[in-house]
Amino acid sequence: MPMAFEKKQEGTFEYLETGGTGEPLVLLHGLFGGLSNFGAQIEYFRSKYNVIIPTLPIMTLPLRKVSLAGLVDHLAAFIKHKGYPPIHLMGNSLGGHVGILYAMDHPENIATITLSGSSGLFESAMGNSLPPRKNYEFIKKKTESTFYDPAVSSKELVDEVFATVNDRNKGLRIIMTAKSAVRHNLAHKLDKIKAPTLLVWGNQDTITPPFVGEQFNELIADSELHFIDKCAHAPMMERPEEFNAIMGDWLERVRESSSQGVK
Repeated sequence: MPMAFEKKQEGTFEYLETGGTGEPLVLLHGLFGGLSNFGAQIEYFRSKYNVIIPTLPIMTLPLRKVSLAGLVDHLAAFIKHKGYPPIHLMGNSLGGHVGILYAMDHPENIATITLSGSSGLFESAMGNSLPPRKNYEFIKKKTESTFYDPAVSSKELVDEVFATVNDRNKGLRIIMTAKSAVRHNLAHKLDKIKAPTLLVWGNQDTITPPFVGEQFNELIADSELHFIDKCAHAPMMERPEEFNAIMGDWLERVRESSSQGVK
């Protein structure tokens, strides 16, 4: 994580922002993710965009509000609080799911959408119960399964997930959020998405397999699908150079076509 950018806290909003005059590019992390997932995107996009990474309050929402709807409400309040012009929204895994629901509610605030390993159609994650809480090896294997190359899964990352599932309060929130995501199937709603949408999927994603990317591509009218090989559920972390090049090129093309008035 680039040290030049400190986390900011404003009321209930925790976020990181690079600033500058560029259009806002909002990055949304997944269920076990956080601000550190996007270090390579900050470095790559900060010269052209104002890169913003809000913390999704999965662990801090009041229990009665722990759900996808609660996270979407938080994101909507954050974007309203900041007063951004239409945003470029990118979400990985659960972050993609939150982003799509936000885009459906606030189409006027969306310039583009990028989804990577997004939940919302099908996901095979931790299942509906907590993993064996004291079993470090099990958590290590589960965390490694997010990546094609297990080496990408650092000890820090595994320790973080292990600590989360061993905290009863956090573990409960993880299950409630995951169940809410499974209930919120988007198949019959994706035709509402009118914004240009980029889909970037890992060929070896076992959590939201490649066919999920293909389904999103079929169901979202203005969408373009790219696969990255030797890559699983978190392309922006595992293959950052390829991911950034695909997304950067696509954003430029969308910008050019919209400035020429071409749909």
